[in-house]
Amino acid sequence: MAGERDPRASRLEDDPFERSKAPSSHGRARDDGNWRKPHVRVVISNNGQGGQPFFRIFGEEPRPKQVYIHKGSIWHFSKIEIKHLVQATLAFTLALAFMSTGGIFGAMSKPVLFIIGGLVYFLALAPAFLLHEIAHKVMARHYGCWAEFRASPSGLRFGVFLAAAFGIVFMAPGAVMVMGNTTKSQFGKIALAGPVTNVALWIIGLVAILLGAGNIAYLSAILSPWMWGNAVLGTFNMLPFGPLDGKKIKTWSETSFYVWLVICISLVWFNMEYLSGLLS
Repeated sequence: MAGERDPRASRLEDDPFERSKAPSSHGRARDDGNWRKPHVRVVISNNGQGGQPFFRIFGEEPRPKQVYIHKGSIWHFSKIEIKHLVQATLAFTLALAFMSTGGIFGAMSKPVLFIIGGLVYFLALAPAFLLHEIAHKVMARHYGCWAEFRASPSGLRFGVFLAAAFGIVFMAPGAVMVMGNTTKSQFGKIALAGPVTNVALWIIGLVAILLGAGNIAYLSAILSPWMWGNAVLGTFNMLPFGPLDGKKIKTWSETSFYVWLVICISLVWFNMEYLSGLLS
């Protein structure tokens, strides 16, 4: 009897490492430096009402809805992403059409100008918006992340209302949602892809003007907002505030941030100084 250990003695010991038996709630520890994976029970329902595990007893369990994440081409667009891109583009175009007539009352009195203005601004500014967002997506997909555009319904409604009431366009149409493990450098480059795209589009517009496209009336009407739209959109997104690209870029590299901020501001300055003369 003297050589045996009372199993109740572990309850009185101060050192937990001397206990004869670990609590039953503790799993076997790992000594390879990695955390143990938590045991999580996930119940999925196909009706949106929450899990229903008791169906296993009273009947056939509903089959869960499968969600597919595309892992192929970086240029892949899901159906829901295309839907959101179309919604954002149409709302953006409608707001621009209202801006061309000074608001809803101008649109009612000049419907032809409203339609033509919407078409011109669509051709000139939709690429600036769409390709800016797609650049974020493509760069994120390049780094192995899931990335899709999602429109902001409240931002679209506010932008259209503001344009209809006052003839001013200020809209947050949406953004590219990115999920995945990225380094600070990769995240900054994903953000930088948008403004760089606007700079590239501005250069394309300048080349077209220098080649004589600005001397053609209908092309000149498109090239002017094309140049201004890309310069302003690129500069605005380079601001280091809130959810804008500039904040992410500055967090990654202050040198890259200031270089591209100066470039974008230079485009605005060039438009103010020389654009009207080139298009005349």
